[in-house]
Amino acid sequence: MPNSQLPNSIKIRLFNPQDAEQIAQLFHQTIREVNINDYSINQVKAWAPDDIYFRDWVSVCSEKFTYVADDNGTIAGFGELESDGHIDCFYCHKNYQRRGVGSKIYQAIEAKANELRIHRLYTEASITAKPFFLGMGFSIIKKQQVECRGESFINYEMEKFLTASSEKNC
Repeated sequence: MPNSQLPNSIKIRLFNPQDAEQIAQLFHQTIREVNINDYSINQVKAWAPDDIYFRDWVSVCSEKFTYVADDNGTIAGFGELESDGHIDCFYCHKNYQRRGVGSKIYQAIEAKANELRIHRLYTEASITAKPFFLGMGFSIIKKQQVECRGESFINYEMEKFLTASSEKNC
């Protein structure tokens, strides 16, 4: 299968509590093995601590509209939409990069935002994720420096205004 092809077996669905273990692992591995190309080892260790349960994944993912890309039981990616339009965590597994998984998750998020009549989506995109969000129609508000567990990072405040035309694309 070409690397750019989305497997037919992938289904986008809402988070289930039994997904938490795979999501925690995916988050940790993606940052440690993909984002390491744009950030230092100390930055990725602060961002994705050795304790992958630094966050209560079941609770946090259940409180948001968390969409997962499920490839026959393997979580290929996930993205979290908050009710105010904020996209929090958005990650694709290292083995599913550049295959359309993120686009499918994003389409589900945008469809939910339209359903909820949210007119603006916004996120803080990493250096790594910035090209993806630009490709989804987001604009950069500003480049910023943020702190996480004692490390300083560059990321980008980004936003996208949803209109009637974007509803037709979903």
